[in-house]
Amino acid sequence: MILDPVQKSPALRRIVTGVAGAATILLAVTACTGSGTPADSSSPVRGGTLTYASGDAEPTCLDPHVGGNYPQALLATQYIEELVGLDDDGRPTPELATEWTTSDDGKTLTFTLRDDVRFTDGTPFDAAAVVANIEHVQDPATASSTGYLALQSIERATATDDHTVTLSLSRPDAALLESFSQPWVGMESPKALEREQATNCESPVGTGPFAVTGWKHGDRVTLERNTAYTPLAGSTTKPRLDGLTWRFLPDSTSRYAALQSGQVDVIDNAQPDQLKAASAKGSIRDLDAPRPGASNRLELNSGHGVFRDEAVRTAFIAAAEIDPGLQSLFLGTAKRSYSVLSSVEPTSYADESLFAYDPSEAERLLDEAGWKTNSDGVREKDGKTLTVTFPVSTNQSVPAERSLFQQIQASEAEVGIQVRLQELDLSSWYAALAKNQYDVVSAPYTKVGPDVLRILYDSASITPAPSGYFANLAQLDDPALDELLEKASQTSDASERADLVEQAQKAILESRTVLPLYDQQNHFLYRSAVHGISTTSVSTPWFGTAWVAR
Repeated sequence: MILDPVQKSPALRRIVTGVAGAATILLAVTACTGSGTPADSSSPVRGGTLTYASGDAEPTCLDPHVGGNYPQALLATQYIEELVGLDDDGRPTPELATEWTTSDDGKTLTFTLRDDVRFTDGTPFDAAAVVANIEHVQDPATASSTGYLALQSIERATATDDHTVTLSLSRPDAALLESFSQPWVGMESPKALEREQATNCESPVGTGPFAVTGWKHGDRVTLERNTAYTPLAGSTTKPRLDGLTWRFLPDSTSRYAALQSGQVDVIDNAQPDQLKAASAKGSIRDLDAPRPGASNRLELNSGHGVFRDEAVRTAFIAAAEIDPGLQSLFLGTAKRSYSVLSSVEPTSYADESLFAYDPSEAERLLDEAGWKTNSDGVREKDGKTLTVTFPVSTNQSVPAERSLFQQIQASEAEVGIQVRLQELDLSSWYAALAKNQYDVVSAPYTKVGPDVLRILYDSASITPAPSGYFANLAQLDDPALDELLEKASQTSDASERADLVEQAQKAILESRTVLPLYDQQNHFLYRSAVHGISTTSVSTPWFGTAWVAR
């Protein structure tokens, strides 16, 4: 089967021209064809530095192969590129690979590579580099999580010639091309990968429009323009900015004030009131770029503690009052979800009937399960209180979301369920999950395509990746679901895959191990002087053709 989209669908990036809610994000080929003219008719200028301020956790390593979280992807997008991209319909498009073929049995994937690209350390991009990158992601010593899970089907990567790579797979993998569009499996200099991991974490080397030149921990990363950059997918546009300054400002008020004053040009993790203040013609504008993969949801740990009982899980879900808090705290900037998948995923399936707020039903279920209310209003059974531990990452949950969790805590208390919220920094949060010290958790997960379901809910994902992180936090162990997910991952028939994915989602939602909340919030506020921002397959902003009118 030949998969060559070169003539059919050139890679597109979303070029930002205003507030997303006002339908002012324009699909254009500016980043890929080099036309260089944003839709507002302003003339692009060269030079200057764009300053970005992040409220996400500062990465512990700038190499996205190591671990593999979203803060890494935000940064790595600027200096690391991928074998393929995705068009607006989610179809793979050429990037560092120009074309690819899949064998009839689906177990051999062959890439033809560009022959005119170099890494910023001068190393040629070639087949040997691709092999080195795949082996690096799969090496347990790398301690990869996201990338490791995405490339599990690859048994061997072989450089057939200088610019051809053949991948031998253990099974057909319908999601593999989607996976290769993600920065967590992006291409890095094989020469740089030979360094000590600590050194590569400080200054990974890619082929992108910028190169890392410094990292002042706790403060900022500096990047400079790659003067030898080779534009991909037929583009001729070179980077316009001299560089980027990537600051870490965890306080949302300070971050927004810096944007208002012009000290920074773009921020992430904006608060709802800040988003509401943005306007299409104002000095501050909003890029709403919902992430692919899973929705924001609560995972109920069915392999541990009180949530091993489905009746208790069902009661918890029925007692969770979400809508009033979502409306009041998010000011209309977040839409309630009833699906485990993000709404940007075409195969997303929702069932609102499973998540109605019904405290009377919750009380009935708990009574029948033998949980009786004590004098303190907390349910007890066999001398144990009905207490659930809920660790919250302060780096990944914005204040509005943490307030929503507090309102859910209050509604659970009304039926006698005691929720213990534990606000933790990111490293402590990961440690709590690794030690199985949680009953319920909110764990964002970004991956292109519905194969995210296999990573999150296949029983094999209860086993930790080399990083120590295990993705199946619901600890869902259902052989029938595993079979559905396996079939969906292997079929090349789009209709059959969609049907299997829907069946899998129904099984996950009906297991009562997941409580969907809303789509992953992914807003970026930027000054009106900033032009030409675009977004990637994982909805990170890309500044390769951006410019600032000073």
